[in-house]
Amino acid sequence: MNLVLAIVLIVVALIGGVALGFFIARKYMMNYLKENPPINEQMLRMMMMQMGQKPSQKKINQMMAQMNKVQDKPDKKK
Repeated sequence: MNLVLAIVLIVVALIGGVALGFFIARKYMMNYLKENPPINEQMLRMMMMQMGQKPSQKKINQMMAQMNKVQDKPDKKK
């Protein structure tokens, strides 16, 4: 009987540890991406120049605002 209880506790602890680790890693990555966005204005300007467009500051600001709006949208669901 004690062996069965020990096995059940080990399985429960393992599942709990995996779930807790997943949520901690998810929260860490969300905070990291919020503080360090993957694309900034310089990268956007460089991408537009590589595509053959001459980027104006107005167009860059519009694209950054749109990207920030899309990035912030999932946070508002919570």
